[in-house]
Amino acid sequence: MQAVVCHGPEDYRLTELPVPTAGPGEALVRVQAVGICASDLKCYHGAAKFWGDDDRPAWAETEVVPGHEFVGEVTEIDEEASARWGVEVGDRVVAEQIVPCGTCRYCLRGQYNMCAPHVMFGFKRATPGAMAEYMVFPANARVHKVDPSIPPQHAAFAEPLACSLHAVERAGIQFGDVVVVAGCGPIGLGMVAGARAKSPAHVVALDAVPAKLDLAKRCGADVVVNIAEEDPLEVVRGLTDGYGADVYIEGTGHPSAVGQGLNLLRKCGTYVEYSVFKEAVAVDWSIISDDKELDVLGAHLGPYTWPAAISMIESGVLPMDEICSHQLPISKFQQGLDLVADSSRSVKVSLLPDGPAQA
Repeated sequence: MQAVVCHGPEDYRLTELPVPTAGPGEALVRVQAVGICASDLKCYHGAAKFWGDDDRPAWAETEVVPGHEFVGEVTEIDEEASARWGVEVGDRVVAEQIVPCGTCRYCLRGQYNMCAPHVMFGFKRATPGAMAEYMVFPANARVHKVDPSIPPQHAAFAEPLACSLHAVERAGIQFGDVVVVAGCGPIGLGMVAGARAKSPAHVVALDAVPAKLDLAKRCGADVVVNIAEEDPLEVVRGLTDGYGADVYIEGTGHPSAVGQGLNLLRKCGTYVEYSVFKEAVAVDWSIISDDKELDVLGAHLGPYTWPAAISMIESGVLPMDEICSHQLPISKFQQGLDLVADSSRSVKVSLLPDGPAQA
């Protein structure tokens, strides 16, 4: 089968590999679509979070097939796995990014997204990802069925949307809140949709690309701010009698968005950080403590939000054709990475190993 293999930063190669074999309690899945995540791009470019630096060891491994946003069709499964997951040969399925161990402190407390071994599809040799024609779901995978009638690139969007919804859950949005979402890429658009579902007073979306701001409106933002043309602080103050936003959710991965959020929030506001950053980010922590007494929360992956994300996609409430802006054959994975790098030209870029595609 064709597969993309990571040999290290900026060294990803299209390769012929044997079709993998499913063991006891596992499933063989024919990949139908795999999205390229911003974290895939940062891994490709050698970010320290993945490859280590003086302050941390490497987490990513070489000789691994990337890809953790995917959907596919079950082609082989034994009775044990079928009973555990409730799926059969022919079913369309997704699996969560993380393959939790089930035995560490975090898994036993229900915080499986923070599983101590932290094995994820597409970054570890033990769990090859979906930039290939076939992949294996190991026994500890968390598997969900998806409607086979929707386009595969839409189904694969369940992963980023689940992540977005988890960030929104962390925010604890209340009626009457003014919620600011920074960034209108795939994650940010999901945050906008999730925030709107909580029925706050306003959902404010920030970006510098007009087309993405238009998409944010269709996802539920009632106020959009082009940060290249307007001062978001003045807009937010105008909505809040000068106090500032109640909630700020960061989904850009750009260092400047961190300080922006701290300044936009009111006293006792809530900041939620979701992004993966290429480099360390410095801010004035006095804003968090002495100035505003902020609640600052992290968010990682999408625990318990996958069913809601899948239902949202299947319902047709989101403009999925516009969100899933580019589909390419797996042989054009490098073009896909380049498209993700140029956020003005793309939203969600997907590779389709299973059939014809168009850019």
